[in-house]
Amino acid sequence: MTTKNARDATCSAAHFSRDVLTSSPPVLVDFWAPWCGPCRVLTPTIEELAVECDGQATVGKVNVDDHPHLAAQYGIRSIPTVLLFQEGQVVDQTVGVVPKQVFAEKLRTRVSAAA
Repeated sequence: MTTKNARDATCSAAHFSRDVLTSSPPVLVDFWAPWCGPCRVLTPTIEELAVECDGQATVGKVNVDDHPHLAAQYGIRSIPTVLLFQEGQVVDQTVGVVPKQVFAEKLRTRVSAAA
């Protein structure tokens, strides 16, 4: 999963374990769908974070229509839902559209704790 552009940072089921669960740096994963209005509002925030966090954390996206089993596995009932993983465990969850600063602070805290 690349962090240069969240559009390209799509988490696939085949690589979810490698890209998210076994990642040393924190991983922020946006569970979304293209038809979801709030998801489209959140997309620029996720894309900006992907670029800003490159090298310190990973930011990716899971399309719940393409990967319903991943959404079910993590109990995603509303989208957008953003999960923050650290060492393979969900350490934070946010539902809905929130300001970029909220995600940035959560990532900063996790990156600092991991250092």
